[in-house]
Amino acid sequence: MIPKYRQLFNDSFSVEKYKEFQDDIASDFDYLPTFRMAETPFFISNELKAQLIEGCNDVIKLIKQDNFKALTEKSLELNHKVPNEDEHTTFLAIDFGVCEEDGKIIPKLIEVQGFPSLFNYQYVLYDKFKKHFPFLSALTPFIGDTTSEEYLKIVEEAICYNHPKENVILLEIEPEKQNTKIDFYYCRRDIGIPIVCVTDLIKKGKQLFYKNEKSEEVLVKRIYNRVIFDELNLRKDLKLDFSFSDDLDVEWAGHPNWFFRISKFILPMLQGKYFIETTLLSDLKEIPEDLENYVLKPLFSFSGTGVVFHVKKEDIEAVKEKDLYILQKKVNYIPIVQSPDGKVKAEVRVLFVWKKNDLSPTLLCNLVRLSRGEMIGVKFNKDKDWVGGTLGLFER
Repeated sequence: MIPKYRQLFNDSFSVEKYKEFQDDIASDFDYLPTFRMAETPFFISNELKAQLIEGCNDVIKLIKQDNFKALTEKSLELNHKVPNEDEHTTFLAIDFGVCEEDGKIIPKLIEVQGFPSLFNYQYVLYDKFKKHFPFLSALTPFIGDTTSEEYLKIVEEAICYNHPKENVILLEIEPEKQNTKIDFYYCRRDIGIPIVCVTDLIKKGKQLFYKNEKSEEVLVKRIYNRVIFDELNLRKDLKLDFSFSDDLDVEWAGHPNWFFRISKFILPMLQGKYFIETTLLSDLKEIPEDLENYVLKPLFSFSGTGVVFHVKKEDIEAVKEKDLYILQKKVNYIPIVQSPDGKVKAEVRVLFVWKKNDLSPTLLCNLVRLSRGEMIGVKFNKDKDWVGGTLGLFER
Protein backbone atom coordinates (compact mmCIF):
# COMPACT_ATOMS: atom_id res chain seq x y z
CA MET A 1 0.00 0.00 0.00
CA ILE A 2 3.00 2.33 0.50
CA PRO A 3 5.26 1.16 -2.35
CA LYS A 4 8.45 2.69 -0.93
CA TYR A 5 8.25 0.78 2.35
CA ARG A 6 6.99 -2.43 0.78
CA GLN A 7 10.03 -2.45 -1.49
CA LEU A 8 12.38 -1.57 1.38
CA PHE A 9 10.96 -4.28 3.61
CA ASN A 10 10.94 -7.02 0.98
CA ASP A 11 14.50 -6.19 -0.06
CA SER A 12 15.59 -6.39 3.61
CA PHE A 13 13.66 -9.55 4.43
CA SER A 14 15.16 -13.01 4.84
CA VAL A 15 13.99 -16.20 6.48
CA GLU A 16 16.91 -15.86 8.90
CA LYS A 17 15.82 -12.36 9.89
CA TYR A 18 12.25 -13.58 10.43
CA LYS A 19 13.56 -16.32 12.73
CA GLU A 20 15.58 -13.71 14.68
CA PHE A 21 12.43 -11.60 14.99
CA GLN A 22 10.48 -14.58 16.37
CA ASP A 23 13.30 -15.51 18.73
CA ASP A 24 13.38 -11.94 20.04
CA ILE A 25 9.71 -12.13 21.05
CA ALA A 26 10.13 -15.64 22.45
CA SER A 27 13.07 -14.47 24.59
CA ASP A 28 10.91 -12.11 26.66
CA PHE A 29 9.12 -14.94 28.46
CA ASP A 30 10.79 -18.03 27.01
CA TYR A 31 7.58 -18.49 25.03
CA LEU A 32 6.74 -18.20 21.33
CA PRO A 33 3.09 -17.33 20.59
CA THR A 34 1.00 -20.26 19.41
CA PHE A 35 -0.73 -18.13 16.79
CA ARG A 36 1.21 -17.52 13.59
CA MET A 37 3.22 -14.31 13.52
CA ALA A 38 3.20 -12.83 10.03
CA GLU A 39 6.52 -11.98 8.44
CA THR A 40 5.62 -8.41 7.59
CA PRO A 41 3.70 -5.35 8.77
CA PHE A 42 0.93 -3.99 6.55
CA PHE A 43 1.85 -0.56 5.16
CA ILE A 44 -1.36 1.48 5.16
CA SER A 45 -1.69 4.43 2.79
CA ASN A 46 -3.13 7.74 3.93
CA GLU A 47 -6.15 7.14 1.69
CA LEU A 48 -6.97 3.78 3.32
CA LYS A 49 -6.27 5.25 6.76
CA ALA A 50 -8.84 8.01 6.12
CA GLN A 51 -11.39 5.42 4.98
CA LEU A 52 -10.81 3.29 8.08
CA ILE A 53 -11.32 6.30 10.35
CA GLU A 54 -14.47 7.31 8.47
CA GLY A 55 -15.87 3.77 8.74
CA CYS A 56 -15.08 3.65 12.47
CA ASN A 57 -16.79 6.99 13.02
CA ASP A 58 -19.93 5.66 11.32
CA VAL A 59 -19.96 2.69 13.72
CA ILE A 60 -19.34 4.92 16.75
CA LYS A 61 -22.19 7.20 15.67
CA LEU A 62 -24.60 4.28 16.16
CA ILE A 63 -23.03 3.26 19.49
CA LYS A 64 -23.33 6.84 20.82
CA GLN A 65 -27.04 7.10 20.03
CA ASP A 66 -29.16 7.86 23.10
CA ASN A 67 -31.29 4.77 22.42
CA PHE A 68 -28.38 2.38 21.84
CA LYS A 69 -28.97 0.43 25.05
CA ALA A 70 -32.66 0.04 24.16
CA LEU A 71 -31.71 -1.12 20.65
CA THR A 72 -29.36 -3.78 22.04
CA GLU A 73 -31.22 -4.91 25.17
CA LYS A 74 -32.32 -8.07 23.39
CA SER A 75 -28.68 -9.14 23.06
CA LEU A 76 -28.57 -9.42 26.86
CA GLU A 77 -31.89 -11.28 27.02
CA LEU A 78 -30.37 -13.87 24.67
CA ASN A 79 -27.27 -14.24 26.85
CA HIS A 80 -25.93 -13.44 30.32
CA LYS A 81 -26.89 -10.13 31.89
CA VAL A 82 -24.28 -8.95 34.37
CA PRO A 83 -25.23 -6.36 37.04
CA ASN A 84 -23.67 -2.91 37.45
CA GLU A 85 -23.22 -2.10 33.79
CA ASP A 86 -21.43 1.18 33.09
CA GLU A 87 -22.49 3.97 30.70
CA HIS A 88 -20.36 2.81 27.78
CA THR A 89 -17.85 0.14 26.81
CA THR A 90 -14.21 0.48 27.90
CA PHE A 91 -12.81 -1.21 24.80
CA LEU A 92 -13.77 -1.24 21.15
CA ALA A 93 -12.35 -3.27 18.26
CA ILE A 94 -13.62 -2.68 14.72
CA ASP A 95 -12.59 -5.14 12.00
CA PHE A 96 -12.41 -4.19 8.32
CA GLY A 97 -11.56 -6.43 5.40
CA VAL A 98 -9.50 -4.69 2.72
CA CYS A 99 -11.75 -5.26 -0.28
CA GLU A 100 -12.37 -4.28 -3.87
CA GLU A 101 -15.59 -2.67 -5.08
CA ASP A 102 -16.13 -1.21 -8.55
CA GLY A 103 -12.42 -1.57 -9.21
CA LYS A 104 -11.42 0.46 -6.14
CA ILE A 105 -9.95 -0.51 -2.77
CA ILE A 106 -12.36 0.00 0.12
CA PRO A 107 -12.50 -1.30 3.73
CA LYS A 108 -15.64 -3.26 4.56
CA LEU A 109 -16.81 -3.84 8.13
CA ILE A 110 -16.54 -7.52 9.07
CA GLU A 111 -17.12 -7.38 12.80
CA VAL A 112 -17.26 -5.03 15.78
CA GLN A 113 -16.51 -5.99 19.39
CA GLY A 114 -17.03 -4.21 22.70
CA PHE A 115 -14.16 -6.26 24.10
CA PRO A 116 -10.39 -5.88 24.57
CA SER A 117 -7.89 -7.18 22.05
CA LEU A 118 -4.10 -7.53 22.07
CA PHE A 119 -3.42 -4.01 23.37
CA ASN A 120 -0.17 -4.91 25.13
CA TYR A 121 1.28 -7.29 22.54
CA GLN A 122 0.71 -4.88 19.63
CA TYR A 123 2.62 -2.14 21.42
CA VAL A 124 5.60 -4.48 21.86
CA LEU A 125 5.32 -5.82 18.30
CA TYR A 126 5.95 -2.32 16.98
CA ASP A 127 9.20 -2.07 18.94
CA LYS A 128 10.32 -5.51 17.77
CA PHE A 129 9.74 -4.66 14.10
CA LYS A 130 11.71 -1.39 14.50
CA LYS A 131 14.57 -3.26 16.15
CA HIS A 132 14.96 -5.71 13.27
CA PHE A 133 14.04 -3.29 10.48
CA PRO A 134 15.26 0.14 11.72
CA PHE A 135 13.84 2.08 8.74
CA LEU A 136 10.35 1.30 10.10
CA SER A 137 10.97 3.96 12.78
CA ALA A 138 9.72 6.47 10.21
CA LEU A 139 6.25 4.89 10.48
CA THR A 140 3.79 4.45 13.35
CA PRO A 141 0.98 2.05 14.31
CA PHE A 142 -0.70 4.84 16.30
CA ILE A 143 -3.30 7.27 15.04
CA GLY A 144 -2.20 10.88 15.42
CA ASP A 145 0.93 11.88 17.29
CA THR A 146 0.68 9.32 20.11
CA THR A 147 4.03 7.99 21.36
CA SER A 148 4.60 4.49 22.70
CA GLU A 149 4.84 5.92 26.23
CA GLU A 150 1.56 7.84 25.88
CA TYR A 151 -0.13 4.79 24.39
CA LEU A 152 0.83 2.57 27.32
CA LYS A 153 -0.30 5.23 29.80
CA ILE A 154 -3.75 5.44 28.14
CA VAL A 155 -4.14 1.65 28.15
CA GLU A 156 -3.04 1.46 31.80
CA GLU A 157 -5.57 4.12 32.79
CA ALA A 158 -8.36 2.22 31.01
CA ILE A 159 -7.44 -1.05 32.72
CA CYS A 160 -6.63 0.19 36.24
CA TYR A 161 -8.56 3.46 36.58
CA ASN A 162 -6.26 4.69 39.39
CA HIS A 163 -6.68 1.59 41.57
CA PRO A 164 -3.60 0.03 43.21
CA LYS A 165 -2.19 -2.57 40.80
CA GLU A 166 -2.56 -5.42 43.29
CA ASN A 167 -6.32 -4.80 43.41
CA VAL A 168 -6.75 -5.02 39.63
CA ILE A 169 -6.68 -8.43 37.93
CA LEU A 170 -6.65 -9.76 34.38
CA LEU A 171 -9.35 -12.45 34.48
CA GLU A 172 -9.44 -15.38 32.06
CA ILE A 173 -10.31 -19.08 31.79
CA GLU A 174 -7.10 -21.07 32.31
CA PRO A 175 -5.00 -18.15 31.01
CA GLU A 176 -1.91 -20.31 30.62
CA LYS A 177 -3.73 -22.32 27.90
CA GLN A 178 -5.03 -19.38 25.84
CA ASN A 179 -3.60 -18.53 22.41
CA THR A 180 -3.51 -14.88 23.47
CA LYS A 181 -1.47 -15.44 26.62
CA ILE A 182 1.52 -13.54 25.17
CA ASP A 183 -0.67 -10.42 25.53
CA PHE A 184 -1.39 -11.32 29.17
CA TYR A 185 2.34 -11.67 29.87
CA TYR A 186 3.10 -8.22 28.43
CA CYS A 187 0.16 -6.76 30.36
CA ARG A 188 1.53 -8.17 33.62
CA ARG A 189 5.06 -6.98 32.79
CA ASP A 190 4.24 -3.48 31.53
CA ILE A 191 1.15 -2.59 33.55
CA GLY A 192 1.87 -4.70 36.62
CA ILE A 193 -1.41 -6.47 37.30
CA PRO A 194 -1.74 -10.19 38.18
CA ILE A 195 -3.26 -12.80 35.84
CA VAL A 196 -6.01 -14.80 37.55
CA CYS A 197 -8.06 -17.82 36.46
CA VAL A 198 -11.83 -17.69 37.06
CA THR A 199 -11.55 -20.82 39.22
CA ASP A 200 -9.10 -19.10 41.59
CA LEU A 201 -11.39 -16.29 42.69
CA ILE A 202 -12.82 -16.48 46.21
CA LYS A 203 -16.20 -14.92 46.97
CA LYS A 204 -17.00 -13.46 50.40
CA GLY A 205 -20.33 -11.69 50.50
CA LYS A 206 -20.28 -9.26 47.56
CA GLN A 207 -16.48 -9.14 47.41
CA LEU A 208 -13.98 -11.18 45.39
CA PHE A 209 -10.45 -12.11 46.43
CA TYR A 210 -7.47 -13.86 44.84
CA LYS A 211 -4.33 -15.29 46.42
CA ASN A 212 -1.03 -13.61 45.61
CA GLU A 213 2.37 -15.30 45.35
CA LYS A 214 2.60 -15.35 49.15
CA SER A 215 -0.82 -17.09 49.36
CA GLU A 216 -2.29 -13.96 50.93
CA GLU A 217 -5.88 -13.12 50.05
CA VAL A 218 -6.07 -9.82 48.14
CA LEU A 219 -9.27 -7.86 47.49
CA VAL A 220 -10.29 -7.45 43.84
CA LYS A 221 -11.53 -3.92 43.13
CA ARG A 222 -11.41 -3.94 39.32
CA ILE A 223 -11.48 -6.75 36.73
CA TYR A 224 -9.83 -6.50 33.32
CA ASN A 225 -12.16 -9.03 31.78
CA ARG A 226 -10.87 -11.39 29.07
CA VAL A 227 -13.44 -14.15 29.66
CA ILE A 228 -15.56 -15.14 26.64
CA PHE A 229 -18.91 -16.55 27.75
CA ASP A 230 -19.03 -18.74 24.65
CA GLU A 231 -16.03 -20.61 26.04
CA LEU A 232 -17.19 -20.44 29.66
CA ASN A 233 -20.54 -22.05 28.77
CA LEU A 234 -18.75 -25.01 27.19
CA ARG A 235 -16.53 -25.59 30.23
CA LYS A 236 -18.92 -27.55 32.44
CA ASP A 237 -15.86 -28.97 34.23
CA LEU A 238 -14.93 -25.63 35.79
CA LYS A 239 -15.90 -24.99 39.41
CA LEU A 240 -16.38 -21.29 40.13
CA ASP A 241 -16.89 -19.77 43.56
CA PHE A 242 -18.90 -16.93 42.03
CA SER A 243 -21.24 -16.23 39.12
CA PHE A 244 -21.00 -13.38 36.64
CA SER A 245 -24.68 -12.74 37.35
CA ASP A 246 -23.91 -12.06 41.05
CA ASP A 247 -24.25 -8.48 42.31
CA LEU A 248 -20.57 -7.98 43.11
CA ASP A 249 -18.71 -5.05 44.62
CA VAL A 250 -16.24 -4.75 41.72
CA GLU A 251 -15.60 -2.44 38.78
CA TRP A 252 -15.14 -3.83 35.27
CA ALA A 253 -12.51 -2.82 32.72
CA GLY A 254 -14.67 -4.07 29.92
CA HIS A 255 -18.07 -4.83 31.46
CA PRO A 256 -19.24 -8.22 30.10
CA ASN A 257 -22.55 -6.82 28.84
CA TRP A 258 -20.75 -4.79 26.20
CA PHE A 259 -19.41 -7.98 24.60
CA PHE A 260 -23.02 -8.76 23.64
CA ARG A 261 -24.30 -5.24 22.94
CA ILE A 262 -21.42 -4.32 20.62
CA SER A 263 -21.07 -7.43 18.48
CA LYS A 264 -22.39 -8.95 15.27
CA PHE A 265 -25.79 -8.15 16.84
CA ILE A 266 -25.51 -4.55 15.57
CA LEU A 267 -24.34 -5.34 12.03
CA PRO A 268 -27.89 -5.40 10.57
CA MET A 269 -28.39 -1.89 12.00
CA LEU A 270 -25.49 -0.37 10.07
CA GLN A 271 -26.05 1.12 6.62
CA GLY A 272 -23.50 2.83 4.41
CA LYS A 273 -20.64 2.35 1.99
CA TYR A 274 -18.35 0.61 4.49
CA PHE A 275 -20.98 -1.91 5.64
CA ILE A 276 -22.06 -5.28 4.29
CA GLU A 277 -25.62 -6.49 3.74
CA THR A 278 -26.39 -8.42 6.95
CA THR A 279 -29.69 -9.98 8.04
CA LEU A 280 -30.70 -11.58 11.31
CA LEU A 281 -32.02 -15.05 10.44
CA SER A 282 -35.22 -14.37 12.37
CA ASP A 283 -35.81 -11.37 10.05
CA LEU A 284 -35.02 -13.26 6.84
CA LYS A 285 -38.08 -13.16 4.58
CA GLU A 286 -36.80 -15.80 2.16
CA ILE A 287 -33.59 -17.75 1.67
CA PRO A 288 -31.54 -16.20 -1.17
CA GLU A 289 -31.04 -18.30 -4.29
CA ASP A 290 -27.36 -17.29 -4.55
CA LEU A 291 -26.21 -18.68 -1.18
CA GLU A 292 -22.68 -19.05 -2.55
CA ASN A 293 -22.45 -15.27 -2.02
CA TYR A 294 -23.27 -15.44 1.71
CA VAL A 295 -21.73 -16.50 5.01
CA LEU A 296 -23.72 -17.84 7.99
CA LYS A 297 -22.40 -16.62 11.36
CA PRO A 298 -23.42 -17.09 15.00
CA LEU A 299 -23.86 -13.71 16.70
CA PHE A 300 -21.82 -14.19 19.84
CA SER A 301 -19.06 -16.69 19.08
CA PHE A 302 -15.40 -15.71 19.01
CA SER A 303 -12.46 -16.32 16.66
CA GLY A 304 -14.61 -17.61 13.81
CA THR A 305 -16.20 -20.48 15.76
CA GLY A 306 -19.36 -21.80 14.10
CA VAL A 307 -19.04 -19.81 10.85
CA VAL A 308 -20.41 -21.61 7.77
CA PHE A 309 -18.57 -20.32 4.72
CA HIS A 310 -20.17 -22.52 2.05
CA VAL A 311 -23.81 -22.07 3.04
CA LYS A 312 -26.54 -24.45 1.93
CA LYS A 313 -30.29 -24.01 2.29
CA GLU A 314 -30.40 -26.86 4.81
CA ASP A 315 -27.78 -25.07 6.97
CA ILE A 316 -30.18 -22.17 7.42
CA GLU A 317 -33.20 -24.40 7.93
CA ALA A 318 -31.31 -26.40 10.57
CA VAL A 319 -30.76 -23.35 12.78
CA LYS A 320 -33.22 -23.58 15.64
CA GLU A 321 -32.40 -20.32 17.43
CA LYS A 322 -32.68 -17.92 14.51
CA ASP A 323 -32.27 -14.90 16.80
CA LEU A 324 -28.68 -16.03 17.33
CA TYR A 325 -27.45 -16.13 13.70
CA ILE A 326 -26.88 -13.69 10.86
CA LEU A 327 -26.63 -14.20 7.11
CA GLN A 328 -23.96 -11.88 5.72
CA LYS A 329 -23.07 -11.10 2.12
CA LYS A 330 -19.54 -12.16 1.20
CA VAL A 331 -17.09 -9.45 0.31
CA ASN A 332 -14.27 -9.51 -2.18
CA TYR A 333 -11.04 -9.36 -0.17
CA ILE A 334 -8.37 -8.10 -2.53
CA PRO A 335 -4.88 -9.64 -2.37
CA ILE A 336 -2.90 -6.50 -1.61
CA VAL A 337 0.28 -7.29 0.37
CA GLN A 338 3.13 -8.22 -1.94
CA SER A 339 4.99 -11.26 -0.61
CA PRO A 340 8.00 -12.92 -2.26
CA ASP A 341 5.56 -15.23 -4.09
CA GLY A 342 2.26 -13.56 -4.78
CA LYS A 343 -0.11 -11.23 -2.95
CA VAL A 344 -1.85 -11.70 0.40
CA LYS A 345 -5.23 -10.53 1.76
CA ALA A 346 -5.50 -8.28 4.82
CA GLU A 347 -7.96 -7.48 7.59
CA VAL A 348 -7.42 -4.46 9.85
CA ARG A 349 -8.72 -4.31 13.43
CA VAL A 350 -8.82 -0.72 14.67
CA LEU A 351 -8.44 -0.53 18.47
CA PHE A 352 -10.02 2.03 20.81
CA VAL A 353 -10.28 2.63 24.51
CA TRP A 354 -13.13 4.68 25.95
CA LYS A 355 -12.11 6.50 29.12
CA LYS A 356 -14.72 6.57 31.85
CA ASN A 357 -15.68 10.25 31.60
CA ASP A 358 -15.03 10.83 27.89
CA LEU A 359 -17.85 11.49 25.44
CA SER A 360 -16.21 9.36 22.71
CA PRO A 361 -13.69 6.54 22.44
CA THR A 362 -10.01 7.26 21.72
CA LEU A 363 -8.61 5.67 18.55
CA LEU A 364 -5.26 4.20 19.53
CA CYS A 365 -3.69 1.40 17.55
CA ASN A 366 -4.42 -1.52 15.26
CA LEU A 367 -3.99 -5.21 14.66
CA VAL A 368 -3.75 -6.79 11.20
CA ARG A 369 -4.31 -10.35 10.06
CA LEU A 370 -2.94 -11.58 6.74
CA SER A 371 -4.43 -14.48 4.81
CA ARG A 372 -4.02 -16.52 1.65
CA GLY A 373 -7.15 -18.58 2.36
CA GLU A 374 -10.86 -18.04 1.78
CA MET A 375 -11.18 -16.51 5.22
CA ILE A 376 -8.81 -14.79 7.60
CA GLY A 377 -8.89 -17.47 10.32
CA VAL A 378 -6.11 -19.90 11.16
CA LYS A 379 -7.80 -23.00 9.71
CA PHE A 380 -7.86 -21.36 6.27
CA ASN A 381 -4.12 -20.61 6.38
CA LYS A 382 -2.46 -23.81 7.54
CA ASP A 383 1.04 -24.47 6.19
CA LYS A 384 1.21 -21.06 4.46
CA ASP A 385 3.73 -18.25 4.92
CA TRP A 386 3.31 -14.46 5.01
CA VAL A 387 0.03 -14.98 6.88
CA GLY A 388 -1.07 -14.53 10.49
CA GLY A 389 -1.08 -11.70 13.03
CA THR A 390 0.81 -8.47 12.52
CA LEU A 391 0.18 -4.72 12.68
CA GLY A 392 -0.49 -1.88 10.28
CA LEU A 393 1.94 1.01 9.95
CA PHE A 394 1.00 4.53 8.87
CA GLU A 395 3.06 7.41 7.55
CA ARG A 396 3.60 10.07 10.21
